[in-house]
Amino acid sequence: MANWMFNSMSSQVHTLEDFQKVLHVNLMGIFNVTHLVAGEMSQNEPNQGGQCGVIINTASLATFEGQVGQTAYWASKGGIVGMTLPIARDLAPTGIRVISIAPGLFGTPLMNSLPDKVSDFLASQVPFPSRLGDPAEYVHLVQAITENQFINGEVIQLNGAIRMQP
Repeated sequence: MANWMFNSMSSQVHTLEDFQKVLHVNLMGIFNVTHLVAGEMSQNEPNQGGQCGVIINTASLATFEGQVGQTAYWASKGGIVGMTLPIARDLAPTGIRVISIAPGLFGTPLMNSLPDKVSDFLASQVPFPSRLGDPAEYVHLVQAITENQFINGEVIQLNGAIRMQP
């Protein structure tokens, strides 16, 4: 079997079922929610600029970095990035914008559950500011996106300039 199919966490080959499950949750889930929300938003009364809403999806830094053992995760997050522009173009006539944010390492509950030694090491890998992202910074970007109606069809990386090792 090709090395790219191995899961580095368990030294097991990714099965098709495992791959499909990750795609189903991470990619199909985002598509389904986007589809459902767009249907509801399209019923909104447009604002002065003709906008009926904005959909902001979450991709991942992994989309651009493709670490060992993350084939399914990378593909699912890459799919979100890949569908951002086409969906934005499809929804343009309805006045709905679509943007994705690809965050790097953030101080989420999961990240904060790691041993201090591990989270400190990860934070030190971020060039500037050399720390984990604060969820409030993600929220601030969401606010900026909602306020700027000219941002559409884009994937915005929010990561302190980090590039992950394989």
